[in-house]
Amino acid sequence: MKTVCLFSDGSCLDNPGVGGWAYILEFNGHIKECSGGEENTTNNQMELRAVIEGLKALKESCNVKLYTDSSYVANSINKWLNGWIAKNFKNVKNVPLWKEYLEIAKLHKVEANWIKAHNGHPQNERCDDLARVAAIKIKDGL
Repeated sequence: MKTVCLFSDGSCLDNPGVGGWAYILEFNGHIKECSGGEENTTNNQMELRAVIEGLKALKESCNVKLYTDSSYVANSINKWLNGWIAKNFKNVKNVPLWKEYLEIAKLHKVEANWIKAHNGHPQNERCDDLARVAAIKIKDGL
């Protein structure tokens, strides 16, 4: 299996409010960027949407090294998700998104890594910019 790096970030202009998401996929010198957004969402939903969309963009099963500045996403994937499944997602927020994540993630081996936000990490800074611009475009009706 190929090993791919997935960098992701989400942004919300108000929380809840207009939000944006972005990802960067890197493999063997190739880079793919994508972003989008929603009118009524939360920061955590956009963080998770960025990961889902990045995984959806992969054309085959991969080892995915996910880099996110969201401790919510990283901890959920690495620590909490199996327990949530066992308890049928009782008292868990964003269940539809987590179920969507599980469906697409089962094709891959995902390793989530938390990185500090706004700390000069080039891909994280780029994702942050792309997500914020996507949210602003929706807010401005563009």
